[in-house]
Amino acid sequence: MEFCSLGSGSAGNALLVRSGNACLMLDCGFGPRELERRIASRAMDPRDIDAIVVTHEHSDHVGGVAAVARRFGIAVYATAGTAKASRLNQQPFGVLESERTLRIGDIDVLPVTVPHDAREPCQFLFAHAGKTLGVLTDLGHVSKLVRDRFAACDALVLECNHDEQMLEQGPYPYPLKRRVGGSLGHLSNAQAAGLLAGVEQGALQHLVAAHLSEQNNAPRKAREALAAVLGHERGLQVADQSAGFGWLEIL
Repeated sequence: MEFCSLGSGSAGNALLVRSGNACLMLDCGFGPRELERRIASRAMDPRDIDAIVVTHEHSDHVGGVAAVARRFGIAVYATAGTAKASRLNQQPFGVLESERTLRIGDIDVLPVTVPHDAREPCQFLFAHAGKTLGVLTDLGHVSKLVRDRFAACDALVLECNHDEQMLEQGPYPYPLKRRVGGSLGHLSNAQAAGLLAGVEQGALQHLVAAHLSEQNNAPRKAREALAAVLGHERGLQVADQSAGFGWLEIL
């Protein structure tokens, strides 16, 4: 199994996961034309995608899903709450249920409920051939369920949205600062590091800091926070808004 990002941040998100006979896209915050441009950089075509799996209804994650699915004939999966809130239920879609594994091709997809200010949000574990990829962004705090489910991943894409001091001193209006830093907002570098401290680090082949705020964080700060827990920077990357990150293979 391997994975890559086409972009990560508040301007749009999309992540690809593929195995020998399946290719899934997690979220799509880009329209058809922009998706085609970005996916071409990964030597792929949108028609190679078997399904789009959606985390929640915020536009940077779902903004392009309906148009891309119609244009390229791609199946869509979302929770009932997400589909209703984003109007994805106006076209055929597969219903995801938290804690119930769905197999798409030869990839097992497990939705995990997360605390975020959305209708029925979830994040995901993808499993294939005994290996697991965890993708965990867009949550305001680390619940016990999240800690338990993401404790043993072979690769992890982990939200490091903001540096707490930069958010406090930054340009956002106070209500938005409260929302981002609140229990239903986004993980800070420190919160991400706290979660990382509780996982089986010896199994981690890849760790990617993702969904960084361009106003309230810096790649160096996210990297330093995670590296302090790991004790090294091997296998540690930071996802970029404009370029995401390239293919990473889980061996």
